[in-house]
Amino acid sequence: MKNAYSNHAADLGAAVREYQADSNLVLLLERIGNLAAATPPAVLAASVEPFLDVPEVAGPVYEYIVAAKPNDARALVILANAYWLAGRGPDVVGDLANRAIASDPSNRGAWHLWALTESDPRARVARWKQVSDRFPEDDLALANLADNAASLAGAEHDSNALDLAITTYRSLLATAKHPDQLASLQRAIDVLSSWRL
Repeated sequence: MKNAYSNHAADLGAAVREYQADSNLVLLLERIGNLAAATPPAVLAASVEPFLDVPEVAGPVYEYIVAAKPNDARALVILANAYWLAGRGPDVVGDLANRAIASDPSNRGAWHLWALTESDPRARVARWKQVSDRFPEDDLALANLADNAASLAGAEHDSNALDLAITTYRSLLATAKHPDQLASLQRAIDVLSSWRL
């Protein structure tokens, strides 16, 4: 395939700047399609890196990449994240997260998205527990486990969820280094310890 583009990143950057100036999504998608048709997936992925936090750019670009590489866990996670940021909903994001986990069970991003997409609070706590058990050094998973357990404890007056939240916050406190983080974790523990369910 002959490549019509000499500078993929510059071309994508120009398309994004024009979109940010005129909000013409149709033109942006057309330009992304033209670029994707003439660009290998690895080059396309490198070109979109600066725009991963812009879901209307990252999503369409990664749709092309995932079409070319359907078992690439990183690509699936980036597409799922773009969809999540764009509000595409838990079903489509959860499906992509499950595909990414099947492709690479060690991909933490896939597990995080899998846990996030669970709508039932009790099941979401169970998912975050699975993620934190699988990745015990993952402070973000532990924080999500603690936060979700605390929410469940408050909403359903669940003493087991309360104990899980306090225990998890204490484990985070034991490894925290930043003064603001230490203070925030201690406040959470103090507040939760005062609850009587």
